[in-house]
Amino acid sequence: MEEGSLTPREELREIVTQLKNLLTFDHDLGLDAPPLSEASLSYLEKGPSMAGSLETLKEAVMDCRRCRLSQSRTQPVFGEGDPRAQLVFVGEAPGKDEDLSGRPFVGEAGRLLTRIIEKGMNLKREEVYICNVVKCRPPGNRDPQRDEIETCLPFLEKQIRLIRPKVICTLGRIAAKSLLGREFRIKAERGKWQSFMGIPLMPTFHPSYILRKPEMEKTLKGMVWSDIQAVMKRLGLEVRKNAQ
Repeated sequence: MEEGSLTPREELREIVTQLKNLLTFDHDLGLDAPPLSEASLSYLEKGPSMAGSLETLKEAVMDCRRCRLSQSRTQPVFGEGDPRAQLVFVGEAPGKDEDLSGRPFVGEAGRLLTRIIEKGMNLKREEVYICNVVKCRPPGNRDPQRDEIETCLPFLEKQIRLIRPKVICTLGRIAAKSLLGREFRIKAERGKWQSFMGIPLMPTFHPSYILRKPEMEKTLKGMVWSDIQAVMKRLGLEVRKNAQ
């Protein structure tokens, strides 16, 4: 046997592992798979040692070429935070700063979100999870288009399944619309509990919306703080007055 070659048993194990990875990933993204027995489905659900992790999902996102946004991006922005976070914040898409850094919410809107988390909720940013519906920056920061959202949404759904948060907080109309699968009126419906994948979902304004409306900043911050207070109560966190 040549040095470095695999035994038939090792080769078979490698083939089975790769097949499990492929079938598990396609299954999680909602792609059609061949009919499998209950035992096979159970085996795939457990997956190999690295399958079904945020790390392997991130690898898939970083290599993704499924939509046109991959042609203009600098890099995908997968998300960051505690992989077992009780709270996940979901925005719509990366902006210029995020596209360059590879991290979500690091621009001016991100700094406002960080203040909400740290000053308002009395948590560290690292204790929550922050991501976007679409993982690549739309050109010129335009709104992500429907087909781009539909292509990328399975990645977010897989993230949510892996993290298993107690609460999701969507930031802005497009994020709420994407997760709820319907038209969403942010001014009329923010602050009202919804549900995504069986998880309580609180929609609120995107931090960038507050920054674009300086004449309404105090009012908008008060509304967002009211929504965040509802999230904190659902999580069993102490709510402090006048923390916004």
